[in-house]
Amino acid sequence: MVTPERSEDGGPSRTALQDLISDLVSIESENPPGNERACARYVEAWFDDRDVRTEVVREPYPDRPQIVAQIGDGRPRVVLNGHMDVVPAGDREQWDSPPYDPQVRDGNLYGRGAADMKTGLAIAMVTAARLKADIDAGDLPGSIVVQAAIGEEAAEPGTKTLLDRGYDGDYGIVLEPTGLRTATSVKGCAYYEFEVGGESAHAGQPGDGENALVRVLPLLERLRDYGRTVSQRTDDLVGPEHATLTMLDAGTKENVVPGRATIALDRRFGPEQAVEDVDDEIDDLVSAVEADTASDVTWRRTRTYDSASAPSDGRLAEVFRERSSDVADVPPDEYGLTIATDMRNFVDDADMEAITWGPGAIAQAHSDNEHVVLDEAVTGATVLEQSLRELLRT
Repeated sequence: MVTPERSEDGGPSRTALQDLISDLVSIESENPPGNERACARYVEAWFDDRDVRTEVVREPYPDRPQIVAQIGDGRPRVVLNGHMDVVPAGDREQWDSPPYDPQVRDGNLYGRGAADMKTGLAIAMVTAARLKADIDAGDLPGSIVVQAAIGEEAAEPGTKTLLDRGYDGDYGIVLEPTGLRTATSVKGCAYYEFEVGGESAHAGQPGDGENALVRVLPLLERLRDYGRTVSQRTDDLVGPEHATLTMLDAGTKENVVPGRATIALDRRFGPEQAVEDVDDEIDDLVSAVEADTASDVTWRRTRTYDSASAPSDGRLAEVFRERSSDVADVPPDEYGLTIATDMRNFVDDADMEAITWGPGAIAQAHSDNEHVVLDEAVTGATVLEQSLRELLRT
């Protein structure tokens, strides 16, 4: 039997929403390696039970299906985006309860993906189902597309592929956790890997080799200084840029002079900067190190999340700021996220007006004992429905 999505007072049913979040969280969909299949089957079946037409999109990877649900054909068309993948749960011993056995304690629902972002996906599903009758009857002239995407946690082109396939619209809402604040800007992120070569030798005769750990020190110092420099650049909404050293790998054994050292750098940048500009800065830095030290340094960008910015005074942002302020009492001021989201695909690739908005705290994302406040999830569903009703009539 399908649980009603409507409570006695006409608002979203807390029980139905909690059950849906729990079901989604209980499905392990870690990425890596990309285990979204079971979650996709669940989302498809859930919509089928409610007579919502769905499509299974087997791109960009045939074995990792994406689900698109569509209600209505009119304009404006609003796209609700949620990714199905979650980061690995990590050390289970650090969790107070099993990460894929969702539990409710003190009004919070615990489990991997509870905040990032299966609650966002759940309120998209529930809200779309609740609005179906009004859209089908012509009382709401617009239409809704729900994207259940793959690959967000690994910067894979799940959302981009759906938009490229034509599952786009007039407005895009990426339902990542923002505490129900309306983000019109998101930071970009790029990961870089640097390798400095040396020559291995027995540590008893270190002069026979070239110690890569020693040779990497000038590069480490330059990258540290680079981080200090870029942190002086700031954006009004997303804050300062960052260049953070995150990993150093060298050596094979205690008594062996390391012949190779590898460094990882996490680079965060604002919406006014393109990743190609960051590449140029990195290339100049490496060239300077090589000129000063005669070391051979190679580098590559291993992963990219582009930045994005949408009009803060656009219709979409204004509606969500007003409804979130009225219903949830969150600040109505302009807001940006210090993390990257698939909003970039809506803005940069599909040229759509888009925001990042959703229930949950970003501090809970990727954390042990990840959780979402259920009251906020219910409030988020209310805000989303009110906002969509307003947008679909304009």
